[in-house]
Amino acid sequence: MVVAVAIGGFCVQLDAFALNMTLPVVRRDLGISAAGGPWVISGYLLAAGALMPAAGRLGDLYGRRRLLLFGLALFGGSSAGCAVAPSLPLLVVFRVLQGAGGALVMPVGLALLTRSFPPGRARVATGYALGLAGLATACGPFVGGVLAEELSWRAVFWVNVPLCAGAMLCARRVVEHRDAVVVQRAGGGDVRVRWWGRVVRSGSVVVGVGVPVCLVMAVESVGVWWQAGGWAVGALGLGALFVRAERRSRAPLIDLALFRNAPYVTLTSAGAVANAATVVLLFVVPFVLQEVQGLSVLGAGTAFLVPAAAMAAAGPVAGRVPTRAAEPVTAACLGLAAAALAATAAAATTASAAVAAAAQAGAASGPALLLVAATVAAASLGVAGALTLTGTQAVVPPDRVGEASGLTKCAITVTAGLGLAPAGTDPGGALRLASAGCAAACLALLMRSGRSLRRVSRRWSRPPRSPR
Repeated sequence: MVVAVAIGGFCVQLDAFALNMTLPVVRRDLGISAAGGPWVISGYLLAAGALMPAAGRLGDLYGRRRLLLFGLALFGGSSAGCAVAPSLPLLVVFRVLQGAGGALVMPVGLALLTRSFPPGRARVATGYALGLAGLATACGPFVGGVLAEELSWRAVFWVNVPLCAGAMLCARRVVEHRDAVVVQRAGGGDVRVRWWGRVVRSGSVVVGVGVPVCLVMAVESVGVWWQAGGWAVGALGLGALFVRAERRSRAPLIDLALFRNAPYVTLTSAGAVANAATVVLLFVVPFVLQEVQGLSVLGAGTAFLVPAAAMAAAGPVAGRVPTRAAEPVTAACLGLAAAALAATAAAATTASAAVAAAAQAGAASGPALLLVAATVAAASLGVAGALTLTGTQAVVPPDRVGEASGLTKCAITVTAGLGLAPAGTDPGGALRLASAGCAAACLALLMRSGRSLRRVSRRWSRPPRSPR
């Protein structure tokens, strides 16, 4: 089971890291402007984030293994579509479909692991799955550079097709053990049809897509206050309609009571900031290495191996953090603080004056300074993100694990898409914004590290119950 989930995560991570490395080549090949480049990434993130709550909920009701298989098939098929896309609009369309497949793979896979192991082993299994998927994090930049240099950037997408097929073969052998309360809530075909009909009639999917799009347009309209304000008001209005529909529904898509769970909200917010900073880092560093420092796509991919390997090692490291007292929360705070400092240093190396000074000091010093800062930031964000992600699973009822996982992934993915919007025109500003976000998330965790989060840590350290 760990292998099946890990291969699915491997596909998603490989696509993200390899594509970020080859995005400058994609822009030149398809004639994409600097402002349009981030949409290749943001389109995927916004689609994935908008559909993740539905993925977690449907996994709880209809079976997580079934949803995992469908998500892998959709991800592989849309990857083939991306590989043959002749223009930016079609590439974004297939990237949106890829995001829908990724929305099913990640939260459903994590929930499947959580419900298939005892509490003590579930956290370790999740850490190993994230670590195995992190192999794509380590080799993704290099693979993307080699494929783009020797073949074409389109080969980055073709690689996903056989990987998804292998993941589906592994997932078919998984035996899912579903809780009785979930089966009872999902029992009966008529109940399931009525629940899905309520979701469609309430416009939840439309609202889930509309709110992120409005927020992105608000970010892109900064400087023209009436346009930005109009998009922001539109996002708030759609959000209010969504909350009203969910409160009136007998089978809501999202349990709004989750937002009254203070530890869950705090951990999810911190994870969202960490993931947004990670995506910004993955976009900005390859861009600066190629467009500013003048490295080839293969040279940039090779240079980025060290930060990528540091991020890949973060999953197993986070899984082995001691669970006594509030140590997981403390480790997440330290990771966010270190990431804030490293992101600030990386932003300083992207300034034109810093690049000119580095060029006078030596040809390799500029990339070296950027890569050192990126390595520290990548390792810190990896640990903080993994700890907050596994922590949210420990603060919700067992029958809500899939739903909570989907909502968490929704928050962190949509936040990443929003944070990436200004990166195409102001890479240094995006890194400074990521640094400020990490500092604020660290402060929020420290403020919540009293009685409520200590209770979470005790639940993490509780030994599994022996079977009777």
